[in-house]
Amino acid sequence: MKIGAHVSTAGGLHTAFERAAALGAECIQIFESAPQQWGTSRIDDDGVKVFREAMEASGIRPVFIHGKYLMNLASADPKIFKTSASTLRSTMNIAGRIGARGVIFHTGSHKGLGLEAVFEQICHTAEEILAETPDDVLLIFENSAGQGGTIGSKFEELGEMLRRIDSPRAKVCIDTCHAFAAGYDVSNAAGVAAAMDQLDATIGAANVAAVHLNDSKTPLGAGRDLHENIGEGHIGRSGFEAMLAHPAFADVPLLLEVPGFKLDGSGKGPDRPNIDLVKEIRARVAGARKPAQKKK
Repeated sequence: MKIGAHVSTAGGLHTAFERAAALGAECIQIFESAPQQWGTSRIDDDGVKVFREAMEASGIRPVFIHGKYLMNLASADPKIFKTSASTLRSTMNIAGRIGARGVIFHTGSHKGLGLEAVFEQICHTAEEILAETPDDVLLIFENSAGQGGTIGSKFEELGEMLRRIDSPRAKVCIDTCHAFAAGYDVSNAAGVAAAMDQLDATIGAANVAAVHLNDSKTPLGAGRDLHENIGEGHIGRSGFEAMLAHPAFADVPLLLEVPGFKLDGSGKGPDRPNIDLVKEIRARVAGARKPAQKKK
């Protein structure tokens, strides 16, 4: 179980590793360019070399790229749909060049049309993108909180897409805040067990490539995507203790996307206190798993 975070790449993609090391991150997620603008980065061969050397020297891996927020593979607008598909394809190719494990992305919103109306468009496009991108890069669908017709708030929806695409490279990322907002109660051991049973029955635990580990500012089932620092929201520390103790989380990279505790007045994303807290929980869970030594 590796614990990491989404980190900034300001100053060049390779700078992510220095920031990650300062946080104590063991794996990372990055944007390859500004997430709220179309167009991907134009990283040249020298830039690729510098990134790969920094990754090798740091020992921080795997690396994931998060897709742009603008993308919507479910869009009925031909221009938005076409740009979304081409952007995702370009991002997958960048991931292949820099040695990232995969691209995590939000599928988008059906805007009231319903999943059935856009299902084939999403799956067919995913198939085309997988056929046209490096075969060692994963295409990773992220679950949503369920707001505004967003797709993938229910595990069944993600599972249906994976079955239709039928590729070992199609995976999912489970965001704990989104899952909680969508009605999966991961704030206690019983709720975590029930949610993971449902995940395994619909998606398959082996198809989870990463977890976005975030607390939630809003209550269970609120349908809102509002991340909170670990243990400070409605999931609470007990929820994260239950999740890290569950076998479904044992070998999956955990990536924090929390706001930060604002220790320096900034609160700009994941910070060391959040990562240290998750590491503390990991150590506690690992200690609890060890069998008690027999007295001589």
